[in-house]
Amino acid sequence: MTRDDTRGGKESAGRDELLGVVREEGARPSPSRGEAARELSVEIARLLKDDKCEEVLILDLRGHSSVTDFFVIASGTSDRQMRSAGLHVEELARERGFDLHRSNLKEREATWLVLDFIDVVVHLFEPETRLFYDLEMLWGDVDRVEWRRPGDREDDGRSDDRRNRAGLRDDEVLPGVGGST
Repeated sequence: MTRDDTRGGKESAGRDELLGVVREEGARPSPSRGEAARELSVEIARLLKDDKCEEVLILDLRGHSSVTDFFVIASGTSDRQMRSAGLHVEELARERGFDLHRSNLKEREATWLVLDFIDVVVHLFEPETRLFYDLEMLWGDVDRVEWRRPGDREDDGRSDDRRNRAGLRDDEVLPGVGGST
């Protein structure tokens, strides 16, 4: 039995009940719903990159969290840009059959926007807020999902192979934090 097989059963149904989510009959999460959530997270990451968000990544939380299956995390460049990207994400998810359960898109001057589609949760941060909450380190032991299109590469041209377990490069770690100097 794969992880997807267990995610489609009792655990996802229990999560729906805990969160008060009511799905149409026959719309219970299934292995195909888990794959649809993974595909949605990849499309969201690509959309965020197209919307000029930076440091976009996907964390696969299946088997590690009873709340959601995937986090998509990105940094925005301004309040307006983050809000616009969030609206684009909401539209994409709706087109793919994922309803928005909760979000804080209407909060003025938020430095951390969250869009919760139950199976996928999107976090859009201002860079300083992202560094403070450091979700990458909190979930440093989970797998990352490759989302780039064939032929895409890092914008800054730096190699991705020299990252620590939180996914950060040495030049992104504050001096004296986490053993780096």
